[in-house]
Parts: sequence; structure tokens; C-alpha cells
Amino acid sequence: MDDFLVSKLPRGSKIHMVGIGGISMSAVAHILLYLGFSVSGSDMNQTPIIEKLRDEGVKISSVHSADNIQSPDLVCYTAAIKRDNPELVRARELGIPTMERAELLGQIMTMFDRPVAIAGTHGKTTTSSMLALIALEAGTDPTVLVGGELAQIGGNYKIGKNDLLICEACEYVDSFLHFNPFLSIITNIEEDHPDYFSDIYHIISSFEKFASLNYKKGFIIVYKDDKNVRTVMENVEANYVTYGLKSDDADFTAKNIKYNKEGCPSFDIYGKDGKVLSVSLGVVGEHNICNALAATAAALKLGIGTDAIKRGLEMFGGAKRRFEHIGSFDGVDVVDDYAHHPTEIKKTLEAAKNAGYKRVFCIFQPHTYSRTITFLDDFADALKIADRVIVADIYPAREKYDGTVHACDLAALIKGSVYMNDFGAIERYVKNMAQEGDLVLTMGAGDIFKVGYALAK
Repeated sequence: MDDFLVSKLPRGSKIHMVGIGGISMSAVAHILLYLGFSVSGSDMNQTPIIEKLRDEGVKISSVHSADNIQSPDLVCYTAAIKRDNPELVRARELGIPTMERAELLGQIMTMFDRPVAIAGTHGKTTTSSMLALIALEAGTDPTVLVGGELAQIGGNYKIGKNDLLICEACEYVDSFLHFNPFLSIITNIEEDHPDYFSDIYHIISSFEKFASLNYKKGFIIVYKDDKNVRTVMENVEANYVTYGLKSDDADFTAKNIKYNKEGCPSFDIYGKDGKVLSVSLGVVGEHNICNALAATAAALKLGIGTDAIKRGLEMFGGAKRRFEHIGSFDGVDVVDDYAHHPTEIKKTLEAAKNAGYKRVFCIFQPHTYSRTITFLDDFADALKIADRVIVADIYPAREKYDGTVHACDLAALIKGSVYMNDFGAIERYVKNMAQEGDLVLTMGAGDIFKVGYALAK
């Protein structure tokens, strides 16, 4: 595939997408339509994302079948699709080029003047969303792809001009190594995705390769408080700008931090030459101060003024499933969050505890068996921050159960927690236990949000 360039395909060429309903795949599909390509696809999940694509004329099959391959010029697939998928098998039999989603997105990035890629173990979606809103406020009309739904753009993507592209860069299966950004952000680096990465050194090596892809005349925005990020930058030749809260010599930092009764911070952003701006965020937690610093540093390097930066940051109320308030019952607030890594859980629960609630109920759904067994003790330590913990069954995602770990193993490590394998039972239990002034927080990257919506209903 090294000699195949999407940019060389004539407009109107046919691109078939296997797993088109994924949040990233669907965004790429919309961009391909905008660029003038004909798109078809397949996905076994029928969702509003699928219906939106169908409304735009995309033919989508609800089954994976060799019959779906009707002489396309290219077949694109997600990293979750196995090599024995019948559509990929048929494409190879017919000699049709195949390309993984990240590689296709990497090629699409070359069609933009200033592609921006946001990488890191945590905070990618929030930082991407903040920068997108800043760019919108500056009138740059960016093209945007984020890993969650952002209310101000009506979903997870926005089609804009061919100048500025803002997108997330995921490290899983080294997807981000297909990218070639003008400007990139590295928010932090921690051990994750144990089903692919062997250890933290493997992950650091991948981030070093990612940082080396940056345009030589571009910039990398990096979180200096993170020792693994510092290790990466020691081994990479690049123009980079730092931000942080604990490093005295960071290029950008926050001072005079105050929190309101909901736990949302107000602070001043300082650069090397003094105060840049003051801002009040509509999202909770210290981690979002760091995300705002990263977005600010990136925006300044893109030539965006401080007025637009302030407006964009203060407009951001959170992406979908990022500490999203979804309703209440009997004086109990219900919030949903995507956190599925121990560090994310710890930061989210700390923010929840600082928001002034009497008690915090956390309904946690572990994500994948490999991640659960790798971080079992760390999950337990993070979840202990909550006042009450309910552990649901592990969401397997791409994995099959092999008997090595069970959700009740996690519950057994948390004093006073309960394990429940039925969403209806969880809903009834929480309704009986929660009282006015409490917070119920559904947490995980699977479908645990359904419990929150049922409670709020």
C-alpha cells in the first residue's frame, strides 16, 4: 500500500468502508463524500450514525459479506476488523487495494495545509474539542474529527475549508504512525492497551516515532509534568512548546486557580512573557486546566488571538460522555463519563468529590479483560475515592472471555462495593440507596451509560 495515494484517485472513485459505523470511520466517510468520492460500507450495528450516512446516499449493508464488494477502487477497514473478514478476503482475491482507517486518514491529512493531530493516553477528545471551538471562534472554518460528540458542531465531525484540520491521533495498534501533522499535541503518556503494547517502553517508543513525523517547520505541544513525555522529547529533534502546572520552566502554566461550587476552575494563563489571558471553564477538574493550556498553546502557534481562545474555552461545556450531566431523579444528579483507565477514573472522581455533593455513587463497567487484569489493583485504588461503588460486568469490546478475570474480582478489592450483572438490578439498587444531594456517576467506555439514562428517565 506504500505506493497507493488516495489523493491521486479521480473524484467520483468508489471507496468501500468495512465497519463504517464507528465514530472515527463515519467521520472519515463524511470527509470522503465532501472531497467528491463515492462511498459505500457495511456495519452490523444500526445506529443514528448509520442512518445519517444513509440519508446522504451512502449504501450500507448490515452484514459483512463478500457480495458487498462491488468493484470499489479502495476498501478501507477499521483496526477491529479481522483479516479473515469476507469483504477483505474478496478484495484481496480481486486485487483491490485495502487500507486501514488510520492510514487513509493520514493520507487525507496531506490534502490540508495545516493538519493538527492531538495524541496522548488521556484528554485527546477534550483537548481536540477545545481547540476546535477556539478555531471556530477565530473564524478559520476548520475541518474537525473528534472521538466524541461535540454539541457545537452537531456531532463528531465538521467539514470546513482545506486549510486547517483538527483530529485525534490514537496510539492503539500504532494508528497514529500513519499521520504527518504540521502541529501535534502530546497530552500525557501512560501504560494502556495491554492487548497491543508489551510495556510502557513499547508505548514510549511509539510516541517517539509519532513525534518524529511532525513537519520540521511545525510545532509539538507537550505536557512537561509527565516524565514519559519528557523522555520522548529528549530523543526527538523538533520545535516544541511545553505546558504544565508543576514544572517551573514550562512555557505555559496556570496561576491563581479557583474552583466554583460545581468544581469548575477559573485561572490565569501565563506564558514566558507574562499573563496571556484569564478564563473560567465550564468543565470540572484540574486535568481540564491542563487540556486548556494545551489548546491555548496550540492556538497561539496557529496564529489565533487571545480573544478567540478565551471565547472558545469558555464555550466548551464538555464533549458527550465526558462528565456529561444527563439528568436527575429525586434530587440526585446523574452524570456519565467515558473514563476507563485508572488515571482517568481517579481524576474524574476527584473532580466529582470536589463538586459539593453529599455522596458520590460510581457505577463502573470495566472495559476489556486485558485492561482489567493488567490494572486490577490500580482500578480498585482509584474507585475507592467514591463513597459507593457498583461494579458491572466487564465490557468485552473486541475480546473474548478466557476465564482470567471477572468483574467480581475487582469488586472484592473494594471494601463495601457490590458486583451486579444486570443493569435493571443496578438501577433499582441505586434508586433505593441514593438520596437528595448525591451524585450518581456511570463510568466506562462500554454501554453502562444506559443505566444513567434509565435512572434520569
